[in-house]
Amino acid sequence: MSEDRVRVRMGDSGVATVTMVRADKHNALDQAMFEGLVAAAAQVAADTSVRAVVLHGEGKSFCSGLDVASFMSGRGGTGVLLERDGDHVANLAQSVSYDWSLVPAPVIAAIHGNCFGGGLQIALGADIRIAAPDAKLSVMEVKWGLVPDMGITQALPRLVPIDVAKELTFTGRIVSGSDAFALGLVTRNSGDPLAAALELAEEIAQKSPDAVRAAKRLYDETWVSDDARGALKLESELQTGLIGSPNQIAAVMAGMSGEKPVFADPTQG
Repeated sequence: MSEDRVRVRMGDSGVATVTMVRADKHNALDQAMFEGLVAAAAQVAADTSVRAVVLHGEGKSFCSGLDVASFMSGRGGTGVLLERDGDHVANLAQSVSYDWSLVPAPVIAAIHGNCFGGGLQIALGADIRIAAPDAKLSVMEVKWGLVPDMGITQALPRLVPIDVAKELTFTGRIVSGSDAFALGLVTRNSGDPLAAALELAEEIAQKSPDAVRAAKRLYDETWVSDDARGALKLESELQTGLIGSPNQIAAVMAGMSGEKPVFADPTQG
């Protein structure tokens, strides 16, 4: 992963902070940024000590979207983004959003400044979004005569009704962080979204990582499914795996004693 574009830092409590580092360009997405984000998602997904992830952008913005000029000046243009590895469901453009769903631990996006086009789709790939009230968000692709194609189909339907999604996509209008909260695009507002995201991540990190990871999997696999039988079966399967496990027992003992629990890292990512 390129340190020039994406930085991953691990805290003592198991909170990983993933930072897009291209402040001079409002963290616009060039090929190095795409590759750095994909590598960062893979890194935190494979690390069983990660209890929660905070994703944010350095400088004045979360991410201002695709750096078209950088691709037009390079070999192959944007075609590299659409190439699909046969072993992965998403192409490079989609992976920077979709791959956060493959991280077993919760991912929290802290949104400030501009969050446009691909930048918004990256944020939508997180489990939770905390936005500054004055942040600016847009499904902006229509401005360039395009459709959003960075994993939006896997994220937006879980958040807003189809008419809201269409209106935002057909117009490309910019909404504030406050309006985004009202629409359901973001989870909540905060004057300091990064601090709020880190505080929430620390809170999650104090819970059983087995239970938190199982809950993420449960919702991700069933939320928009109409397979009631399969969803109810998964509930039972996940619960059976948790009951009597060391971390579940630790949670019970801590709940009964009032003492802070000590949890072991999950055995797999």
